Amino acid sequence: MKIATCNYSGSVGKTVATSHLLAPRMPAAEIIAVESTNESAADLGLDVEQMRGEHGGRLLRRLVVAESAIVDVGASNIEDFLAELVKYDQAHLEIDYYVLPVVASGKAQRETIKTIQTLAEIGVPADRVRVLFNRVDADVQEEFAAIFGYARQAGGFVANPEAVIYENEVFDLLANQRTTIQEILADQTDYRQLLREADRSDAKAVAHLSDRYALQSLARPVDRQLDRAFAALFA
Repeated sequence: MKIATCNYSGSVGKTVATSHLLAPRMPAAEIIAVESTNESAADLGLDVEQMRGEHGGRLLRRLVVAESAIVDVGASNIEDFLAELVKYDQAHLEIDYYVLPVVASGKAQRETIKTIQTLAEIGVPADRVRVLFNRVDADVQEEFAAIFGYARQAGGFVANPEAVIYENEVFDLLANQRTTIQEILADQTDYRQLLREADRSDAKAVAHLSDRYALQSLARPVDRQLDRAFAALFA
């Protein structure tokens, strides 16, 4: 697959989606960050090629030859990215799915709907536009009423209520530690035992060990939940 994560709205979880949901389940995918100002998957240690939104021709040539790719489009670059796509005949069809992460704020939902409308205007087929509900507290239908309401009214995209990432402190911990869920799952260190043996006067070391222990405790159930979200997103 070739996937673009994008949204006019910033701070909706595009990098979380790329780093923790998509990349681990697409291990052969090239990761391309179309970003100039904000955090990308490279900040978590993933192998990422950086481009800017105006590098449309360069990006298109990469996508044509790639078997699998994830294009993480930052909010600061999405207008240039889409403007470049329309310059090339049928270029938007080189991307199999446009994944739009969204959080529950009214502004984020409105800008997500704007993104959906823009993708429709440039000819992206409705079944290629997939909404990913991020930072869900409990009831996705209630928290994202505007998105589901627009889906019923206008369509033009896929909104599967099972395609969710629930609110969880693990993502902030991962960002602070500059690591990924997969690295935590591969780490066999017994941080619980190290915490028991730690010098309590060394607050910095204790805090680090506590964070690593919390990450190990949270990572496996969150990874299972992300498996379900990935399956639902592309069902």
